[in-house]
Amino acid sequence: MKFLLAFFLLFHFTTAFAQETVVYQGGQEGHATYRIPAIIGIPNGELLAFAEGRVNGSNDYGDINLVLKRSKDKGKTWSALQTIVDYDDLQAGNPAPVIDLFDPAHPKGVVYLFYNTGNNHEYDIRMNKGVREVWMIRSLDLGHSWEEPVNITSQVHKPNNPEFNPNYTNPADWRHYANTPGHAFQFQNGEYKGRIYVAANHSKGDPQDEFKDYQAHGFYTDDHGKTFKVSESIKFPGSNESIAAELPDGNMIISIRNQRGDIRSRILAYSNDGGETWSEQYFEESLPDPVCQGSILSFEDENGNTILAHSNNADTEDRNNLTLKISRDLGKSWTESIMIDRKDIPKGITWTAYSDLVLLDPQTLGILYERDDYKEIVFKWMEWEK
Repeated sequence: MKFLLAFFLLFHFTTAFAQETVVYQGGQEGHATYRIPAIIGIPNGELLAFAEGRVNGSNDYGDINLVLKRSKDKGKTWSALQTIVDYDDLQAGNPAPVIDLFDPAHPKGVVYLFYNTGNNHEYDIRMNKGVREVWMIRSLDLGHSWEEPVNITSQVHKPNNPEFNPNYTNPADWRHYANTPGHAFQFQNGEYKGRIYVAANHSKGDPQDEFKDYQAHGFYTDDHGKTFKVSESIKFPGSNESIAAELPDGNMIISIRNQRGDIRSRILAYSNDGGETWSEQYFEESLPDPVCQGSILSFEDENGNTILAHSNNADTEDRNNLTLKISRDLGKSWTESIMIDRKDIPKGITWTAYSDLVLLDPQTLGILYERDDYKEIVFKWMEWEK
C-alpha cells in the first residue's frame, strides 16, 4: 500500500496536534493502568489501538493483559475495550501489531499481533530465573476475532533455560526479551516486498553494569508467519527498545533507545538487506532522548520520495516534551519539528512517555501516547494547512 503525500513537499507544519481523545483511562474497564501503546491503520480506514492492560497497578510485571480498541472515525471516538490475550495472573506485554497485505490466501489482509509473556521480573529474568517467551496471534477479520496464539520463541529468541523448557538450550544465552513497543511493519516495495519485520531487544548472559548485556535486534518472516529468522544484533552495548521503518530499495532504518544513558540521544542504524544486517550505526544528536521509547514511520510522496516521521520525548533529563520530527533525506537530518505535548512539571516527574505513530490519510498524521504519569493513553491527530 502506498500513501501519496505530495502535500509534504508543498505544505509545512502550520497546525499543532490540537485535537485529541482519551483512548485508555487508568482505573476504568477492568485495569488500574494502561501502558505500551501501539496503533495501526487497516484497509477499511479504521484504527486499531493496542495496549497493555495492567490489572493491579503500574508495575512492569504482574497480571497484565493485551487489550484493543477500535475507531471508525479516524480517532474521534473509540469502541469498548476488547481483551485479546489474558495470561491469567502473569504478564502478556509488548504488543507489536502489523497488517499483512500480500498474503494471496487472504486478500482482505491479516492482522498479526506479536507479544511477549513472562513469568518473573525483568532483573530476575536477566539472572536466568525465568523466561520471556515470544508469541504470535492473528486475525482474519481485521481484529474482530483472533486465532489461537502460536509460540515462536525457538525461532526468534535464544534462551538457555532447560529447567523452564527442555528445548531452550541455545548457547547464545539470551535472557530478557522484548518486542518493539509500537507497531511492526511490512515492506511494501522492492526485493523484500511482503516481508514482515519486528524490531526487538534482548539481554545476553549475566547482568552487567550500565546495562551492557542489552542489545537490540529484529526478526522477520517472508512466508506470512510460517517461519522466522533473526537479524544480527546492534553493536552498541545497552541498545534496547527499538522500532523500524522501510526505506527505498530494500533498505531499512531502526531507531533505538540507549539504556545506558551515557549518551542521551537515539541510536539510528541502517540496513541494506531488509533488516538482516546493519551497514551503519550511530548516535543521532538531533534526536535527544531521556532513555525512553520512540516511534518511527515512513511513507512516500507522489514522486516516490520517502518521508520519515519520528516521535519521542525530546528531553535529555525527563519524560516530557513529546516531539515529532521529520526527515526528507532518509534520516540523515531532522529539519522540521513540532511539539506534540509538554507540561511544566517538577524535575523527575513523567508527563509524556511511550508513543506510536500512524498515518490516517494523506493529510492527517496521528499519535497514540502515554500521558500524565501513565494515567491515560491519548490519541491526537494533526491535519496540514497551506
